Amino acid sequence: MLSRQDVHARLRNRVFLISALSGMAYMLSSPSALPQASQGMGGISGQQAFNNACRTCHMVKEGDNRLGPNLYKIVGRKAGSLRDYAFSSAMKEADFVWDEEKLDHFIAKPDEVVPGNNMKPYGGLSSSDDRKRIIGFLAQQQ
Repeated sequence: MLSRQDVHARLRNRVFLISALSGMAYMLSSPSALPQASQGMGGISGQQAFNNACRTCHMVKEGDNRLGPNLYKIVGRKAGSLRDYAFSSAMKEADFVWDEEKLDHFIAKPDEVVPGNNMKPYGGLSSSDDRKRIIGFLAQQQ
């Protein structure tokens, strides 16, 4: 049987171990402790920016339509023209081809580019750096 002192010593050691492990977990979870992938413009990569802002609804794999259409080969594609996706009538009637400038404006303010689009509740991405990263990532998917 353990003495009262031994029980307290073991409890103290466990508390110390839990505290130390918690501190290490906190330190390792901070962004500066983790290696960053391909940060061309500093900060996050294009894929990370895409994942953060777009991947909830969109994928870049051909044929993988989700809530939004897949964005595989979006640069150079006529707006609203992807087969096997039910675009809004506003997007189907949009008379333009996606280029980097049009994508930048759309990602920033979709309702200005295509009023009546179905991108709700997405209201736009204000960070021009993140938009550039996303567009660069999408352009690579050609």
